[in-house]
Amino acid sequence: MSEQVVFRVEGVHKSFGAVPVLRGVELGLKASAVTVLMGANGAGKSTLVRILSGVYTKDAGKITLAGSPFEPSAPAEAIRAGVVTVHQNINDGVVADLDVATNLTLDRLNGRGARLLFNPRRVRREAAEVASRMGLTIDLAANINDLTLADRQMVAIARAMAHEPKVLILDEPTSSLSTAEAERLFSLVERLKAHGVAILYISHRMSDIRRLADSIVSLRDGRIAGRFEGPDLDYEGAVNAMLGRKVSAGAVTVQERGASIFNVRGLKLSEQSRPFDFEVGDGEIVAVTGLVGVGKTALAETLFGARAPAAGEMMLDGTRYAPRSTGQAIARGVFLVAKDRAESGIVPDFNIYENISLPFLRRLSSFGISSRRAERAKARAQIASLGVVCRSERDEMQTLSGGNQQKVMVGRWLSEPSRLLILDEPFQGVDIAARRDVGAKLRASAAGRATILFLTELDEVFEVADRILVMSEQTIVGEHRNADIDVERLLSEIAGQFHQQVSTS
Repeated sequence: MSEQVVFRVEGVHKSFGAVPVLRGVELGLKASAVTVLMGANGAGKSTLVRILSGVYTKDAGKITLAGSPFEPSAPAEAIRAGVVTVHQNINDGVVADLDVATNLTLDRLNGRGARLLFNPRRVRREAAEVASRMGLTIDLAANINDLTLADRQMVAIARAMAHEPKVLILDEPTSSLSTAEAERLFSLVERLKAHGVAILYISHRMSDIRRLADSIVSLRDGRIAGRFEGPDLDYEGAVNAMLGRKVSAGAVTVQERGASIFNVRGLKLSEQSRPFDFEVGDGEIVAVTGLVGVGKTALAETLFGARAPAAGEMMLDGTRYAPRSTGQAIARGVFLVAKDRAESGIVPDFNIYENISLPFLRRLSSFGISSRRAERAKARAQIASLGVVCRSERDEMQTLSGGNQQKVMVGRWLSEPSRLLILDEPFQGVDIAARRDVGAKLRASAAGRATILFLTELDEVFEVADRILVMSEQTIVGEHRNADIDVERLLSEIAGQFHQQVSTS
């Protein structure tokens, strides 16, 4: 690589137990340049960032900063060396119980050479200097707990930039920012570039990438799958490398759309996004695909009543559908298999039948007393139908493999009839055999409801969907029947090449 490379990663490996996560990663960051890192879920991005920021240690390989070995044993060491990270989790970048001024100067207060006595006037003066340089207009006396998520993000970024880093790592920094706030961030990034900072920018938002990227690196399965440089960056090629080139369409016999069950008209997920329409019919399975961060989970939560849309209306069975809670959605027959199995899905201390029956206890109860016999019978039916590997329905959830836990979660929402079934990344963390078992069950049981899956991996999309909707920048930009698909066009839409609003009614 050229002499401009100031931060070099060579042959880095990292495993957790017997599971390899990074497999010989090679990466070079140039001064005064933005390198974008793209990778699907599980590609190893977070692990790489944690190694570079001193949270994890690598198993093998070499990292150098300005030609000298870079071996931080803690984040503070990485920061002192000049490598500063703004993590995607905002709580990693701010202290919620402190005010803005203290957050902006916290590293100076705790760093080497810090004075023994706390001087509030000096803290406010230094914080005002940091805020002025960063263009931050937030009240310095405000408590972090009282700020919006976007303002917390801006404080975290300003705190990081106050270190005057040699290398700045930004992990999905615009995920919580409005268009105006993102533009302010872009201006700051360009200012740092002009001062010789090497920037690693992790994002899937094509608007961010087009705005900032000097080069793109695609990470797949813990390896670098592609590098893209030059004045005309190959965005589609970068997406292709990230997702893998072995994609084939038409793996299912397409079910034609039946009578309309669910309709969306003029829906907006945020004030800044464009409105979109779509419709799903009886027996039809629609997959919504796109890169991480384009709004798939936000749409799933909106359909399930977990968040309110910025505009538009939804219709279920011909009547207005505007749930103010997930309970109201379930009462209308709208079910969601959540993306995060550990956080929003299983109850690890419950057994299989308790997990399956949990949302429907009222239906399985008489005079407030649940029927254990009915619960166990329901669970046994789903175990048999989905091929859950277990001894009995009384097995504790933590004794099951990840794939079998996921089957239980799908079985929970298939155990009662629904009018709209939503599944957010239902194949995440499961092997191919479990994925195909779940996909086959979804297709076999599709009649009598509308089904929407939110998927990033195209192999999964092609295996299960009748129709495919492509999301980019929180709106629908493409529609495809899963037969004779123009895969290149679909990949271009995923990469954000098509910006026109597409009506999919």
